[in-house]
Amino acid sequence: MLKKVLAGLVTAILFVSPVLADEGMAKGEVVKVDKAAGKLTIKHGPIKKLDMDQGMTMVFRVADPAMLDKVKAGDKIEFDADRVNGAITVTKMDKAH
Repeated sequence: MLKKVLAGLVTAILFVSPVLADEGMAKGEVVKVDKAAGKLTIKHGPIKKLDMDQGMTMVFRVADPAMLDKVKAGDKIEFDADRVNGAITVTKMDKAH
C-alpha cells in the first residue's frame, strides 16, 4: 500500500514539476543594458505569474547588479521576474540555450 502511495506521489511530482518551471521562467531578448540605472530592457513573451498574458518590451530592475555584466543587447535569455518593493525585478537570469 505504501509503495503505491509513494509511486503515485512521485508520478504527480514529475507531472507537475515542468508546469511549475514553465510558470516561473520567461523567455526574452535583451534590448538594452543600463548599468548606471541597474536596469535591463527586455523584449519578452508572456509572464503568467505577473499576469502578463502577452509579450512586450519593457524595462526591468535587476535584483543583483552583477547580472548586468553577464548579458549584452541581442542575447537570448530565460529569466524569472517578480515584484520587489513595488518594482518588477529580474530575480534570476540565464542565457537561453
